Amino acid sequence: MSASPAASRGPLTGLKILEIESIGPGPFAAMALADMGANVLRIARPPRAAAPASARNPVLARGRAGTVSVDLKVPEDVERVLGLVGQADGLIEGFRPGVMERLGLAPDACLRRNPRLIYGRVTGWGRSGPLARSAGHDINYIALTGALHACGTRESGPVPPLNLVGDFGGGGLLLAFGMVCALLEARTSGQGQIVDAAMIDGASMLMAMIHGMHGSGRWPAPRAGNLLDGSAYFYTCYECADGWMAVGAIEAEFRLQLLRLLGLQDEAASIMAADDADPEVRRRLAAIFKTRTRAEWQALFDDTDACVSPVLDLDEVTTHPQTAATQTFSTIDGVVHPNPAPRFSRTVPATPDHESLETANAKLEEWGLARADVVS
Repeated sequence: MSASPAASRGPLTGLKILEIESIGPGPFAAMALADMGANVLRIARPPRAAAPASARNPVLARGRAGTVSVDLKVPEDVERVLGLVGQADGLIEGFRPGVMERLGLAPDACLRRNPRLIYGRVTGWGRSGPLARSAGHDINYIALTGALHACGTRESGPVPPLNLVGDFGGGGLLLAFGMVCALLEARTSGQGQIVDAAMIDGASMLMAMIHGMHGSGRWPAPRAGNLLDGSAYFYTCYECADGWMAVGAIEAEFRLQLLRLLGLQDEAASIMAADDADPEVRRRLAAIFKTRTRAEWQALFDDTDACVSPVLDLDEVTTHPQTAATQTFSTIDGVVHPNPAPRFSRTVPATPDHESLETANAKLEEWGLARADVVS
């Protein structure tokens, strides 16, 4: 994914985005836009206030032009932000409903200052309904979408899929997508608008295929007992002598390869005729996987279509031959960064790395600022 400095200009180069400091999906959306070349300037509370955890996160915070410290309880600082709004293409905020209005940075105030502004906002519950002003986190938002209920086993009950579904997939990425859609439309209309992303909406969108399968009778069980939830012997994880292997042999031809490589070719017909969640089949495969190390299984299954992969931990992901060959990650100051995605043939985004002072200052100059104006 590397590119020469001259070619390292992502497809959003030339766009200027203000990010009002927040947590979770807001910084992720800003990171995604910055990864694609947008000039993102963060507006933060005074340094004496504790910064949100995601603001301090070296991965989520990458790519910003800098951070301007303001006290939005001071009218002069609100006016300073509105001055930056006047030259921005977009703004991102991630507060509960009503907060930006109280701070004097409501959409109507910002759009009066800049009618072409795309005003992006993300909440958990949305801006209406009985929970709109209630606190919550990823686990709460996905609880109302069916996503949490579907994850887990009969024994475990619902298991949170980290905070990937609400915060980042259904929140930050949906907001970034909405921002780009609105920015594209503004090129022809000349008009700004509000992009309103809610994690409860985004998580529900991510469940689209599952709703379709459930509605057509192909997702029969409430939890455990469905094709993709880890219940099927051919779509689950097995412990080996020193780790885990992930098996995803959904199609019959792939399943046959799996069973053959496990030494079960003589029993393949009866196994495939059994119920997908037959406990005896699972026990049989589990016992076989335990007989070898993860490296031994990987060597056996590599270059096959059995759809079996090692389950890597966070310290291993950079060294697998596939992620290394595709340059999926960069390591900066000992911190692993997923590289910008998706990939582009011509407007290649820069890999996350230390910017030269000249490049960083050029970003600030586009905002009419100097290094002395920012806190980081």
